[in-house]
Amino acid sequence: MVRRWAEKSFSTLRLTACFQFQLCGRDGTAQIFSDDPRVFTLSVHCKSNFPLRKQHSRIDVELDAGVGDHEYLQVLEAVLPRVWEFKPQAVLYQSGVDGLASDELGHLELTHAGLLARDPLVMRQVREQGVPFIVTLGGYSLPLELTVEAHANTLCTAREIFSKDGR
Repeated sequence: MVRRWAEKSFSTLRLTACFQFQLCGRDGTAQIFSDDPRVFTLSVHCKSNFPLRKQHSRIDVELDAGVGDHEYLQVLEAVLPRVWEFKPQAVLYQSGVDGLASDELGHLELTHAGLLARDPLVMRQVREQGVPFIVTLGGYSLPLELTVEAHANTLCTAREIFSKDGR
């Protein structure tokens, strides 16, 4: 059912760049769009996370466990230009916060400051492309307040970057 909705919803676009930054390594999105040349999927995730047998995105960046903010952001800066070569007409941004050091399942060592640097890096480039932007959220840090804080930061960043007056 999800596949049919996605195909119908995005049928007129050349489409979409799907950015996924989550622990489970892109399986649903990659599988849904695996044979669709109109969709460019990018996944940045820890290679040792579930599932062990992963679907393949157009670009998969598998990070070692324990990677922190600096290396993570360097990888992201290096890979984003390849996405823009595709010239997407829309961007779906799965802003996972599973990489936070406080997330027991994520195996990365990202901080809130690192995520606060990641989001505007992606969002400013999307804004420069002038295409629609959809953000979804995910993550499992405990205590839950850490996940909520990261999600709120992502949404506030989106508001600042995509609104005309920053409010």
